[in-house]
Amino acid sequence: MSMNGEYLRVTPAELDRALKDPAWALDLAEEIQDAQEESEPAPSEALHFTTHKTWHLLEFLLQRSAFPVGIVHGEEPLTTDDWGYGPPRYVAPDRVQLAADILQQTTYDQLIQDVDPSELTKAEIYPQIWDSPASMEWARDLFTPLTEFFRGAASTGHAVLIWLD
Repeated sequence: MSMNGEYLRVTPAELDRALKDPAWALDLAEEIQDAQEESEPAPSEALHFTTHKTWHLLEFLLQRSAFPVGIVHGEEPLTTDDWGYGPPRYVAPDRVQLAADILQQTTYDQLIQDVDPSELTKAEIYPQIWDSPASMEWARDLFTPLTEFFRGAASTGHAVLIWLD
């Protein structure tokens, strides 16, 4: 079993409902995940996105760069209910916009610049595969789609629910 970073775009009205009824939000997340498995929309159009197991590496790299928005675990609690590996959190629409703006200006090369893989091993970054500089390339293919996902959410004024599953 693995830990995957999960993201769900929601309208402000859906966020309000999710805050009042977290079980409804979980049902919505599962319904959208199932629907998207067949359609596979572009990240900028997707309502659901996953960073798979790269979430911890991305968190490390973003924290190291002093990224101002919590886009790996979210910023505000949605509920105390466990959605897999802990409760979900969310990023409000204005913070989604800020994240999208900064992500648009950030490259993966900037994030990994001067990072020694031994730092990742020492920090116990999940999963523990940090045996060479090439291992840091692992998350490159998900960073651009994550940027596109946030850009799409920001363009429609959506909030983003975030959890580990």
